[in-house]
Amino acid sequence: MKIREIATVVKGTILCSAEQAETEVASACAFDMMSDVLAYVRDQGVLITGLINPQVVRTAVMVDICCIVFVCGKTPDVDMMKLAENYNIVFISTDMNSYEAAGRLYAAGLSA
Repeated sequence: MKIREIATVVKGTILCSAEQAETEVASACAFDMMSDVLAYVRDQGVLITGLINPQVVRTAVMVDICCIVFVCGKTPDVDMMKLAENYNIVFISTDMNSYEAAGRLYAAGLSA
């Protein structure tokens, strides 16, 4: 599934790195603790989280995540978006909670 399709499925808005929206991803995960991302994530293209801080981007870089979906209407600040753009990481913001966003993406064909 392309990142732009992910934004549609979660009724979200692409906030940065929109030029990467045609990137294909096959799986997603949902975590708020970045230590769990480091411990359990392998070959995940999308991170669903409610955590808004630069450590999310740094963690995503370490495990090759190319898209972060921020839930509950949360939006990162400009500095965090600049950091993501440096690594070509797409940010999407949705009003859905983690459970609903993950469920919709799973139903649309992304694996866990």
